[in-house]
Amino acid sequence: MSHADWTPAREAETVAVARALADGPIGARANAVAEQDVFAWDTFRDLCASGIVATGFPLAHGGTEAPMRVRVQLIETLARVCSAAASMVTGTDLAGRPIVAGAGPALAAELVPKLVRGELQSAFALTERLAGSDVAGLATVARRDGDGWVLDGVKRYITRATVADWFTVVARVDGAPGARALSAFLVPRDAPGLTVGPMQPKLGWAGVPAAEVFLRGVRVPRERLLGVEGGGMALAQDTLVRARIGHAAIALGRAGGALEMAAQWCGRRRTFGARLGEHQGVQWMLAEMATRLEASRCLMRAVADRYDRGDPEVSVHASMAKLHATDLGMQVTTDCLQLFGGNGYLREFPLERFMRDAKLNQIGEGASEIHKTLIGRHVLRAAAASRHPCLDLDAFDARMADPEPPR
Repeated sequence: MSHADWTPAREAETVAVARALADGPIGARANAVAEQDVFAWDTFRDLCASGIVATGFPLAHGGTEAPMRVRVQLIETLARVCSAAASMVTGTDLAGRPIVAGAGPALAAELVPKLVRGELQSAFALTERLAGSDVAGLATVARRDGDGWVLDGVKRYITRATVADWFTVVARVDGAPGARALSAFLVPRDAPGLTVGPMQPKLGWAGVPAAEVFLRGVRVPRERLLGVEGGGMALAQDTLVRARIGHAAIALGRAGGALEMAAQWCGRRRTFGARLGEHQGVQWMLAEMATRLEASRCLMRAVADRYDRGDPEVSVHASMAKLHATDLGMQVTTDCLQLFGGNGYLREFPLERFMRDAKLNQIGEGASEIHKTLIGRHVLRAAAASRHPCLDLDAFDARMADPEPPR
């Protein structure tokens, strides 16, 4: 399907479906989902039945192949009420994308339609105890064994591990150094030697549990190599870019929901003889948050457009969108809780949940500091490749090298 088939009317209709779920069953159960960190199956089934999960998969396998500009709107709409629901949409990219891109025709035909319908779950097993954003430090090894490989290692923070039927495991072939030695393998949950550890308790973001995955002598046949040998990191790049844009959308959606609740609270709560929202200081807080959120939303949607048109520099712009939106999302949820005063700190109100959930966006898929480094390096490279017409550094260097002062 061409993205041209996604007309404005179709986009609006699809986003309206997500809004109805957010205002209806998903929003109604969001507080309950946050009480216990078990997979929110009812929410997941709603997303599958409505066709929202299908937007992340190609038409050839039963999906609807929505452009990124539509995906970010869906994610933002759901994150307004429930981090778990939004994460299930971004998880389609993180867990399903490598299978779509790397599985052979027969394996893809067998698995992907079931992922689209929600009959199967998959998880992306990249991160390890001592290697997250530093993929060159991955220690999981794939040793050749006949016409296949044997995997040994431990993966950490693996979202959906507790419910996944299949795992995309990124490992280093024969211990060779560097990211180019990484390959991706598709491993079933019941593979001998694969064990999923207990759910890892976390600060927030309940409803999508994470766990460690242990691989001890797990044999993988050749047909379950995803892509080509040594292509594991290249295969993951598109996955990670999409996931980072998704994190930006989640952060903005959650922050927008927090701002909406804070404004409603300020319109009703009375202090010092007036409604809280009648105080100029509060109005300025709300105005600044709304303006900064809209600016960040424009950045995120511009990045989504870059992705849809295949911009070769979309990766660094995805880093910019994620950095800006997730840091802003943390600040906005914190400030909105502040407006609720002591009530905001109570679990009776959802602001404390929003603030706890916001922290993960600053860490997942590369912490803010990692993205600052990536962006900074890009800025330096871009500047070195050109010359500003108002700055003549060659002349400056020549003058500094001249031992004689000007007369």
